[in-house]
Amino acid sequence: MSSPVLVRPAVRGATALRGGGAWRPTPYQFFGFLFWLVMSLAYWRVPLCCDAGQHAAVVERLREDLLEPRHPTADLPGAGSPYYSPFALAQGAFARLTGLGGWEVLRLTGPLNLLVLLTGIGRFVRVLTPRPWAPVLALGAMTLLWGVERAWWSGYLNLMSMTGNLAYPSACAIGLAFWAWALTGARARGAGAVRYVGPSGLRPVSGYAALGALYGLILLVHPITAVAAVLGAVALVAGRQRRWGPAVAGRWALTGAVALLTAAVWPYFDVFALAGDDSVDAMHRRLYLDLGGQFGLALLGLPALWLRARRTSWRDPLVLMFVLDCLVVAYGWVSGHYTYGRILGLTLVPLQCALAVELAAPRPWPAGRRLLGGAAAAGACAAFLTVHAGAVVPAGFERPPDWPSYAWAARYVGPGEVVITDGYHAVHAIAGYGPNLAAPAWPDASLDEGERLRRLADVRAYLDPGSTRAGRAAVVRRYHARWLLLTPSQRVPEEAVVVAWSRRTGEVLARVGG
Repeated sequence: MSSPVLVRPAVRGATALRGGGAWRPTPYQFFGFLFWLVMSLAYWRVPLCCDAGQHAAVVERLREDLLEPRHPTADLPGAGSPYYSPFALAQGAFARLTGLGGWEVLRLTGPLNLLVLLTGIGRFVRVLTPRPWAPVLALGAMTLLWGVERAWWSGYLNLMSMTGNLAYPSACAIGLAFWAWALTGARARGAGAVRYVGPSGLRPVSGYAALGALYGLILLVHPITAVAAVLGAVALVAGRQRRWGPAVAGRWALTGAVALLTAAVWPYFDVFALAGDDSVDAMHRRLYLDLGGQFGLALLGLPALWLRARRTSWRDPLVLMFVLDCLVVAYGWVSGHYTYGRILGLTLVPLQCALAVELAAPRPWPAGRRLLGGAAAAGACAAFLTVHAGAVVPAGFERPPDWPSYAWAARYVGPGEVVITDGYHAVHAIAGYGPNLAAPAWPDASLDEGERLRRLADVRAYLDPGSTRAGRAAVVRRYHARWLLLTPSQRVPEEAVVVAWSRRTGEVLARVGG
C-alpha cells in the first residue's frame, strides 16, 4: 500500500521569494472583530432576561454537583434533564473552579459563544465562495435581514436577539453547526489548503469520525438545532460530493454512526427519547404567527437563490438546504409539532448567504445585481431603524427587554430553599440565584408533566385570595416551601413574615414554613 502524500498549494510571486508576506487582516477578520467587540459590550449592557434564569439555574445545580445535579428549578432529582448537556457541564465546571454564580457565568459565556458563531460563519461562507467580502455581507444579512417586526426567540440570532440570547445553548449549537457545515462542505468538495490524501484520493477516515463527533455534540447541546444542522449536512454532501462509491458512502455513513454513538453514550439524559416529547409543542405555536413581519426581509435572498439554481442545478447546497428546512417547518405546522418551528431562524441562512455571495461579485455589476443590492441595502436600513438599532444605540430607539434583578431576594433565600411564586419575571429568574421553585416554569423530561401541572395548580390555589390557612399550610408542607415572592397585587398571608421588598417592582419577599 502506498503511503499518503502531503498536498500543498503552490506559492507564487513575491511571497514565494520572502517565504511569506506580512500578515494583513481580511475584511471579515477586521469587521468580524469590530462586530464581536460591539455586540459583547451591548450584551453586557442589557440585563439578562427571559430564559436566562433557567440556564443560570442549570449552572447553579452543576456547580453544586457535577455528577448528579438536581432538577434545574425544583427540589427534585434531575436525572434525565436535557439541560445537562456538555455545554452546561463545561459551564458548571467553570463555575466550580472559579466560584462564580450562574448569572456571572452566563455573562462570560455570551462573548465566547459569539466567537464560535463568527468564526463558524466565516469558515462556512469561504467554503461557498472565495470572494473576500462575502463573509462580511453574510454577517450583515444574517443579523439584519429578518423582518420589520421583532423576532425574539432562543436560536434567533438577529442583532436585537443577540443582546439576550448569546449565552444560550442554542447560540453555541448554531456556531458549531456553521463549523460542521464548513468542514462537511470542504470534505465533500475535497478542498483544503493542506490535506493528506491517501491512494484512493480520499481523506483519512479519522476526519469523518471527528466530524461525526461534532454533529453528535450539536445534538446534545441543542437537539432542535441539530435537526437544521443535519439538513444542512445532507444538502452539502448531496450538492458537493460528485464522486460516489462504496468507500465514499462508507465514510459518510461513519460520520452518521459516530454522531449517533456520541449522543447515545452521554450519561445525563437520553436525547433520542426527546423525539416523542410533545410537552413544549403548544408554547411554540406562536412561532408560526406573523411570519411575514418577522422574516419577510430575508426573502430578498430568493432571487440570488434562484440564480444559483439556474447557474448550477437544483443540487446547489444552499438551494437544497432551503428546501429541506422549509419542508421541516411545514411539517411542524401541519402535524402540530410546532417545536420544529424553532429552526425558522436557520431556515433564513441559505437566503442570506446566497444574497451575500451574489453581492460580493466583482464589479461592474449588471442592472439586475445593482437592483438587488439596492433593495438589500434598503431592507437592512429599514430593519436596523425599525427593530435592531436599540440593541447597539443607547437612546432613541426601542430597547431590548429590561427585566428586574432578583439579587435583593436572593440575599435572604438560601440555595435550594423552595419559593412559592407565580410572578412572570420571578418564576423565570429567581431559580438562577440558587433557590428552587415549588412549581417549575418550563417542562422538563426529568419531571412528569402531569406532576408539574399539579404543582402549578397548587401554587395557584395557595395564592388564591380565597384560600384557607389550613390549605396554604398543606401546600407549604407538601413542597417544603420556606418563602413567598408576591406581586404587588397579591396579599400577604396572615402566617407569613415580610422580610424584604423591591423598590423597583413592589414585589414582597415573605417567610413561611417555620
